[in-house]
Amino acid sequence: MASGPHLMSNLMNMRTRVWEIVEVAKPGDVVSKIFDIFILGLIFLNILAVILESVESLEQRFHLTFEVFEYVSVIVFSLEYLARVWACGTDSRYAKPITGRLRFIFKPLSLVDLAAILPFYLSFVYIDLRVIRMLRMLRIFRVAKLTRYSSSIRLFGRVFKDKKDELVLTFVLMLGLIIIVSSLMYFAEHDAQPDKFPDIPSTMWWSVVTLTTVGYGDIYPITPLGKVFAGLSAILGIGMFALPTGILGASFIDELEKQKAARHCCPHCGEEL
Repeated sequence: MASGPHLMSNLMNMRTRVWEIVEVAKPGDVVSKIFDIFILGLIFLNILAVILESVESLEQRFHLTFEVFEYVSVIVFSLEYLARVWACGTDSRYAKPITGRLRFIFKPLSLVDLAAILPFYLSFVYIDLRVIRMLRMLRIFRVAKLTRYSSSIRLFGRVFKDKKDELVLTFVLMLGLIIIVSSLMYFAEHDAQPDKFPDIPSTMWWSVVTLTTVGYGDIYPITPLGKVFAGLSAILGIGMFALPTGILGASFIDELEKQKAARHCCPHCGEEL
């Protein structure tokens, strides 16, 4: 009679252990650490395979190898994804059997996991071969799975999240500057070069190239006023791109200082050790 509760207890323990393994390894968890290293290695090999497969000579010579490796990778990533969905209920955030799992499935990292394997299964649907090739290239999404295993990459995510308002404001300022510079250059250069500056939207290409200091040289001003505007645009471009660099740099320093302070504090009371 006690076999039922005992079986349920074993199942719960197994699900908890699976969740501990598939999540980022905690200190001292050797099995989870080995699993993380294995998945990371497989992700890197998949990225390398996508790059090498684009070389026609290599694709023809090692087509079978690439194909077998793709099948093995998809099996592993599929099992990993199913294990996460099955075991996520042990986390209090996804404890509810249906809504909890749906919440887990539609979280960004879970969607990335799904995007890593979905193109393979979609390729079995009868559609245009060009679409299949495009879907196969989506395997590069597997690089996004690295965010689950790398604290450094998660640091990037926190920095961008903390400074999203400042970055959006900087983007809006850049967009406004592009529009202003394009309008001024259009009125200064249109009469002299109607083929190079035919309208303001076309002139925006020149503005973007100039403000980013790329300067391909395919379009350039010839009027004195246009040259003045171009010089000012180049100087403003340097300043505008220094803004997000400074914002992100300062935020990275703040996050690193927080991590350093956290390592020297008691995890229970928060007091400095």
